[in-house]
Amino acid sequence: MAGGAEAGAGAQEQRAEAAAPLLASLPTEANVTSLLEDRVAATPDAELFSRRTEAGWEPVSAAEFRADVVALAQGLIASGLDVGDRVAIVSASSYGWALVDFAVWYAGGVPVPIYETSSPSQIAYILADSGARRVFVENSHLALTVQDAISSSPELGSAWLPITLMTEDGGGSNLRSLAGPGFGVPAQELERHRTAADLDSLATLVYTSGTTGRPKGCEITHRNLALLAVNLQAHLPDVVGPGARTLMFLPLAHVLARAVQITCVAAGVVVGHSRQSTLLDDLATFRPTFLLAVPRVFEKVYAAAEERAAEGVRGSLFERAAATAREFSRALDEEAAGRGEGPGRRLRLRHAVFDRLVYGRLRAAFGGRVSTIVSGGSALSPSLAHFFRGAGLTVLEGYGLTETTAPCTVNTPQATRIGTVGRPVPGTTVRIDPTGEVLVKGIGVIRGYRGGGAAAPGGEGPASAFREDGFFATGDLGSLDSDGFLTITGRLKDVLVTAGGKNVAPGPLEEALRESELVAHAVVVGEGRPFVGALIALDGDQLGAWARRRGRTLGIAEAAADPEVLAELQQAVDAANAAVSRAESIRRFVVLPRELTLEDGDLTPSLKLRRQRLVESFPQELEDLYSA
Repeated sequence: MAGGAEAGAGAQEQRAEAAAPLLASLPTEANVTSLLEDRVAATPDAELFSRRTEAGWEPVSAAEFRADVVALAQGLIASGLDVGDRVAIVSASSYGWALVDFAVWYAGGVPVPIYETSSPSQIAYILADSGARRVFVENSHLALTVQDAISSSPELGSAWLPITLMTEDGGGSNLRSLAGPGFGVPAQELERHRTAADLDSLATLVYTSGTTGRPKGCEITHRNLALLAVNLQAHLPDVVGPGARTLMFLPLAHVLARAVQITCVAAGVVVGHSRQSTLLDDLATFRPTFLLAVPRVFEKVYAAAEERAAEGVRGSLFERAAATAREFSRALDEEAAGRGEGPGRRLRLRHAVFDRLVYGRLRAAFGGRVSTIVSGGSALSPSLAHFFRGAGLTVLEGYGLTETTAPCTVNTPQATRIGTVGRPVPGTTVRIDPTGEVLVKGIGVIRGYRGGGAAAPGGEGPASAFREDGFFATGDLGSLDSDGFLTITGRLKDVLVTAGGKNVAPGPLEEALRESELVAHAVVVGEGRPFVGALIALDGDQLGAWARRRGRTLGIAEAAADPEVLAELQQAVDAANAAVSRAESIRRFVVLPRELTLEDGDLTPSLKLRRQRLVESFPQELEDLYSA
């Protein structure tokens, strides 16, 4: 594959298809556990995980991790778990999560991840639909939530599902007590369970976010996970090569985080786990070399850096440093595309000064060793991507869905084009059909939905997205440039048709609005309406900081009608409108009276907007938008 530096002047031309050949293969009889077996055989004493304790980070070698996995797998087999049985995991990301995941595979089972933030009804639905035989939970609080979900569900009320704590905070059944009886399981019986699955066997059931209805259970095979892992390892050697470390703070219930963790096991990357409440401290002590993040993390980090600078006399310094970082990064893009010579001498000198004064401190906040951040989950603002790259933190944006086992395209350190989501990963073909929809075929595409199979084209329901030619219709709109870089331009089902017949993709407008420090979320509306409008949800934390800089205190409810806030938001709307035609531009906006939350059902567990739910939740605000 050609690097970004080889892109010529025709990079703006479009193509209909891009493909990348496999870089690595696996024998048919292999499965995900083979990756750990190979890692232990290659580097048994090398650190593979790092477990956070009260005394600090405790290294866990590949051989030690396998020993923990084997003990728990034997316990599962002794307790009656059979090959193919489903096992649910309800927990935040942790060493225990990784341990249970691999132990279930060693026992021949099928892990079913569930977000720990899920409601009892969501938990009950997934447990019933998946046919789970056992549930692992992080703590006693979640154990009660799961028990309530089971007892209140008509489908599960009579079921007996053992609930095992992944910690020892509540006594009773926990990992240690479950693993103990397993020592009576012979090694050959464990090996029979471990090797029962091959590449084409079901590895895990991962449920989609459910933005438009009930979640769908995606049947991800061992081929999807294992083959993707070894190919990502070969595709990104500068990221997951020798000496690499990463701190996992995204939920492992999300397929992207899980795929990256499995890739790390295959590559021998040291993995630690954190959560938002301890992240800054953990970054400083763990010192990762790369991170996996979603755009909201970048937005928060940038806003916090801007806020800290504004509180002192260094506000203008930060603004100039940020502008220089973006200029520097854009010059790199021009050079890579063959349209320029890269950053000039004066720009490099200015960049070097700001590197000592500003960028170095920003990198220190990430632990001081991070050079690459992989971004996924939703679109990242090009402005933010340019800022972070210019500050010495290369952002590799990628694209994928649960149905593609997460990454099907990604930028690489050698071939990055900001504003795109990169080129196909090895073993993957991306095609743009005549309607502009993105189609994907390759090693990550799942075999179908639970209970739905992979129906023929034209069939009813979601399974019709799986086509006879092997391509999966993603539902996203996009384009491929002449070098095979994919740009996502919107979501097919989200396209609005105004009363005047104008088709409007809300995604780019919403992304542009989120660049304002005050905006947490934006929902562009206008279906069947005379013009395009926007519902804007403020960021409570950033609103407070913004108000303090002006000597004020301001809550979200009063901010919705505050002239100064509205003027600031109008500037964000004007900036967003500058990139579209007048017919597509936002004519009016209203500010929602509260923040959007997972608890209120506004967001999915993976923090995606539930658009239709939001429109239904704020009928008065929508009426106000179009009544004047």
